[in-house]
Amino acid sequence: MGQQTGHSERRIVIAGGGIAGLSLALALKRALGEAYAIVLADPALAAPPRQDNRAYAVAAAARNMLEVLGVWEAVAGSSAAMTEVVVTDSRNPDVVRPVFLTFDGEIEPGQSFAHMVENMALMTALLSACREANVEMRPEGVRGFDAQDDTIEITYAGGERIAALLLVAADGARSRLRERAGIGWVGWSYHQSGLVATLSHERPHDGRAVEHFLPSGPFAILPLSDGGRLGHRSSIVWTEREENVAALLSLDEADMLDEIERRFGLELGELALESKVTAMPLGFGVARRFVGDRLALLGDAAHLIHPIAGQGLNLGLKDVAALAEAIVDAARLGLDPGSADVLEGYESARRFDTVAMGAVTDGLNRLFSNDVTPFRLARDFGLGLVDRMPGLKRFFIREAAGLAGDPPRLLRGEAL
Repeated sequence: MGQQTGHSERRIVIAGGGIAGLSLALALKRALGEAYAIVLADPALAAPPRQDNRAYAVAAAARNMLEVLGVWEAVAGSSAAMTEVVVTDSRNPDVVRPVFLTFDGEIEPGQSFAHMVENMALMTALLSACREANVEMRPEGVRGFDAQDDTIEITYAGGERIAALLLVAADGARSRLRERAGIGWVGWSYHQSGLVATLSHERPHDGRAVEHFLPSGPFAILPLSDGGRLGHRSSIVWTEREENVAALLSLDEADMLDEIERRFGLELGELALESKVTAMPLGFGVARRFVGDRLALLGDAAHLIHPIAGQGLNLGLKDVAALAEAIVDAARLGLDPGSADVLEGYESARRFDTVAMGAVTDGLNRLFSNDVTPFRLARDFGLGLVDRMPGLKRFFIREAAGLAGDPPRLLRGEAL
């Protein structure tokens, strides 16, 4: 593990200003202060965050990290705790949807395993915290790089070249930096799309999240903070077969609400759309390596999973916690945070967990996104069996909360 180079090159560049990139920049700046220049490069930084109807299930471990970074306080008031998770397995026309599995949403008394947080609120809070911490916000992308023994030379989109110790590619599932580094990608399309929208409804959800497993894919109802035209709100993530998506998106609001109601059910009363319904193609992917020469992949640039378990964002924030810990520990020892030893430690910490979660979500989607009778009988029997095993349910909830095993310090709520 090499020693640090001169102070002028004590720079770490993060390419990509999404939640993962912002979180890493903030974690590094809070821990390393003025000893290192932390640069966040993304052309999207030139404008305020765009309106976005996505919301995320932020697991308890990720919430711990956001608390340590001083961000959770800004979003806590607009978040919604999940107090219960309910799983059903049925067909669209079914009037009665039998519940096969329920989870208590608390991992400890008064501590929910996850909170729903809207994308705009979290992005705004992270951007504000990064600016207050003096992260260098550069509103242009990284065009290229050239790794050398002691530094990596980075070329911005405008042509300027700078030296850094490490480049972090947080530029999404179609990462151009990953491609430029020659890191392969293994993946496939599910031939499904995730339709996302915010709804209001007349009855309170009481913090209950519902996952309806339907023949075309899971339909998730996720609790949001109160508001909207009817007083209460939920986010939906509706998995639909690719061939049906264009026709659904072409529907007027009344017909779209009819389609949603068929899947949502009537338990929460009248429904109203609070946002446009948007769709994104769903697939699986994982990078063959998470690191290269003075390069680390972060978040979707390293992995992409099905949203069936709501773990995509949390996987990215686990990357943040592991990479930040590896970098900070090396820097404090006077070692080179971009060296192969440091990056290999990060990859070792994250690869198994990522591949395992990808395999679980892939298997769940394939098992539940069909209407084959033997599969239905087997999966419903399995759900019912789990429901009668409290110890197993507690294990699953701790896994979903991100607290199983030995998580990095930030995920335990400890400062770096």
